[in-house]
Amino acid sequence: MKLKMAGISRQAEYSPNHVENDSLILRATAEVLKELDVEVTFYGEGEVLNSNFNEELIFSMAQGPEAIEKLLEVEKSGSLIINSPRAVKNCYRTNMVKLLPDNGIPFPKSIQVEIDSDLEINLDGFDPNKFWIKRGDVHAVHREDVTLVYSKEENISTMKEFYRRGIKTVILQEHLEGDVIKFYAVRDSGFFNWYYLNGKYHTKFDLNKLTELAHSSAEILGLNIYGGDAIISPDGSISIIDINDWPSFAPVRDEAKKHIASLIYNMAVKYDEH
Repeated sequence: MKLKMAGISRQAEYSPNHVENDSLILRATAEVLKELDVEVTFYGEGEVLNSNFNEELIFSMAQGPEAIEKLLEVEKSGSLIINSPRAVKNCYRTNMVKLLPDNGIPFPKSIQVEIDSDLEINLDGFDPNKFWIKRGDVHAVHREDVTLVYSKEENISTMKEFYRRGIKTVILQEHLEGDVIKFYAVRDSGFFNWYYLNGKYHTKFDLNKLTELAHSSAEILGLNIYGGDAIISPDGSISIIDINDWPSFAPVRDEAKKHIASLIYNMAVKYDEH
């Protein structure tokens, strides 16, 4: 019997500077699935709240809190959703900054701060001259959602801006010096691609260790299709600094789409057999 699937695109708000690339990887994946005789119906993230899916097999790039809560209900009713909305929720920073270090992943020191009118924040353990402020829920919606600050005064100014925009929870995160690496992966496929986002030092590092840390992070969070960022410190040590649920795979889209589609298809067949 022909498999029928729903594909859910990401709302533009959650694809800053990547709207087209996010759309391209989703549709490229669907094209490969169609070659496997899968019928795909697309829904926008904004349609999720008002949609009663006829499809029990769903692959989704949705990230917004309202859509994720709706998809959690759909998943609890027995549908297969890839990535699981539980995993997407685990990628919200307030959750990720606890889950990864609590499970042994090298990760920068992070503290959660609730912003109110009192902006006096305890910065014990942070270099007050250089650290990150990141919105606590979804990944960046605006460029300012991930900001490197260089003083207590700049920290307060940035927090005020978050507060004005209605963002009440932020993560303060230590800055790790080193080379920034971006990676993309598909679980259980052998596909792992990385490149330097910036290569200041080009320090030698253990690629097997990076791959292991990336895969372990995805397993902890519950992701199947994922990417992320890591820091290679000048001593060669590796720290994960971010994990993303279903990134755009833009530099490697043509190769990635086949692995993503294969993963979705195999999971769907296994689900359908039960």
